[in-house]
Amino acid sequence: MRCLKNWLAFGLSTLLTPVYATDLNDLAKEYVLLSLAMGGHDAAYVDAYYGPVEWQTEVKAHPLALATIGQRALTLQTELAKQSPCSESHCSAESAEGLRLEYLRKQLLALLARLEMLQGKPFSFDQETAALYDTVAPTFSRDYFLAIHQEISALLPGSGSLALRINAFRRQFVIPKDKLKGVFEAAIQGCRQRTLAHLPLPAGENFTLEFVTDKPWSGYNWYQGNYQSLIQINVELPIYIERAVDIGCHEGYPGHHTYNALLEKNLVKDRGWREFSVYPLWSPQSLIAEGSANYGVELAFSDAERVTFEREVLYPLAGLNPALAAQYETLRKLLGKLSYADNEAAREYVDGRIDREQAIEWLINVELYPAEKARQRTQFFDANRGYVINYNVGKDLVKDYVGRQTASAKTEAEATDSRWTAFVTLLSSPRLPSGLK
Repeated sequence: MRCLKNWLAFGLSTLLTPVYATDLNDLAKEYVLLSLAMGGHDAAYVDAYYGPVEWQTEVKAHPLALATIGQRALTLQTELAKQSPCSESHCSAESAEGLRLEYLRKQLLALLARLEMLQGKPFSFDQETAALYDTVAPTFSRDYFLAIHQEISALLPGSGSLALRINAFRRQFVIPKDKLKGVFEAAIQGCRQRTLAHLPLPAGENFTLEFVTDKPWSGYNWYQGNYQSLIQINVELPIYIERAVDIGCHEGYPGHHTYNALLEKNLVKDRGWREFSVYPLWSPQSLIAEGSANYGVELAFSDAERVTFEREVLYPLAGLNPALAAQYETLRKLLGKLSYADNEAAREYVDGRIDREQAIEWLINVELYPAEKARQRTQFFDANRGYVINYNVGKDLVKDYVGRQTASAKTEAEATDSRWTAFVTLLSSPRLPSGLK
């Protein structure tokens, strides 16, 4: 078997003079080091790292130029192409070894694409999402979304534009700032209890909750390693009551915190797969992370369970009128049908066919965002470009994949158990977007 390039020692010689080995773990280490080196050129690139401290220290002490990272990545790509998805007993692309190898190859392709972006190569929205997230979002016309408006208008009849009527109605559901902490703590605990009923989490897992401002996002999970997370919630704009469950499940349970904890335990600590000690934000892994986190909300709460929990627990904590909970839940579901309008606004804006004000107009009048939220959303487009597809396309891919794995269930109880089993298996595996289709 041909020898494979690897870093076997630390220090400057590690980064400049690779030596040879035959272990896929050594190639995985090189991938981690290249990912960390990319973080020196792109502050958002490394979303989480919980590998050996000395690797990070060496990369910071001896930064690599983009050209050098590219050369190393191409060499690693060549070496990975020589690998076979085989174990001692069988050879299959669907085996753990096969999925792992495909993961490394696709993640490395995304690294190379992001490197090209940093070097100034232009990518259209769809080219970018295909290269970074292994997926292209479907397209929808304005008329498609306006047809959904008719359903929403029937729920909230009256004079004035639909956007104005919705925003007037929604103002009744803003969580007072002095109630945010209690509401979010209760929501996250509700998400956690429902998650623990179906899957075991590593002992000692926990999170810290912080409220922040001046961010382009509404919530963020900063995974710290050792099953710990920092969950930040942006309170700069009004926060509506439904966001408590959305963010609590998405950022916490069974969303990002759960996903990262399971990867760390099952793949890094139990299997020793080094590549999962780093999470590059601009990579196919993000579609799985965001898609599973969004699907996890409805996995944790059925529609009926959610409205009951919000009406009986969260509305009283927020000082809101629980009699309106059912109507507001109906509106939330209808507005969810407009999710793909976000992709259309981002695609047109990133590709330069509309400017910021036109993007804001679309978000207000098509996606029915409040005006202040629409402007914040364009800031998200500026910072993250095609990343937006990971939330809705990712959710639909994960939901469809889980549904196919559980289609044979004969009762609702069996279906629930099967969905959770398939979901946990996905969260503990290297499977990526193209593997969900």
